[in-house]
Amino acid sequence: MENLTLVIPAKNEGSCLPQVLDELKKFECKKLIIVDKNDIGTISAIENKNCEILKQKTSGYGNALIEGINHVKTPFMCIFNADGSFDPKYLSEMLNKIVEENNDFIFASRYLQNAGSDDDTFITLLGNKIFSFIGNLFFKLRLTDILYTFVMGKSDKFKELYLKNSDLRICVEIPIKIKNQNLSFDSIPSFERGRISGKKKVNALLDGSLILIEMIKLFFMSKKNPNDQ
Repeated sequence: MENLTLVIPAKNEGSCLPQVLDELKKFECKKLIIVDKNDIGTISAIENKNCEILKQKTSGYGNALIEGINHVKTPFMCIFNADGSFDPKYLSEMLNKIVEENNDFIFASRYLQNAGSDDDTFITLLGNKIFSFIGNLFFKLRLTDILYTFVMGKSDKFKELYLKNSDLRICVEIPIKIKNQNLSFDSIPSFERGRISGKKKVNALLDGSLILIEMIKLFFMSKKNPNDQ
């Protein structure tokens, strides 16, 4: 997997990211950690790990992903959580489906058959179901887990999405732009593990409202000018 980079945004993850990186030792892929320059706890915890640290220029989860994507030099990349909830055993399957089936992107899903989650709550489950329904209705995405950012793809295709959202709205911006640009994608079932430590950084009401507004905006933009996303 030397042709794969894991893009790992991290915020106050000093207590769990070292364990994640230790687990990833057996996978021969590059690990790119995007972290705020003032997050000394996370930086000091991973300084001696086999990873590249990219100090984030602008704040926000979306900006961390954008800066990471633009920094990747390998042919393939995958968004990967720093909290231990993503299981790296799925990386080989995702990469094989891209290479062997010539997909541009592969989405992991917690809601396909033989999938599940130890970290989901009733609120996050309900939110994902609602937003996945809207995504399928508005954009014909054929996705069961639109907010789950365990996503792998060709690095050049990621960069050509020209992502803009600085926050969690990027979760829906990614699949919607993939669909609107007629890029190929598929899904695999995956099981989300419980996070090693810490709490979810999602504000269900606030972030949910922003995501809904973003989906409506992208829907009307696609109707107005399908080539201007």
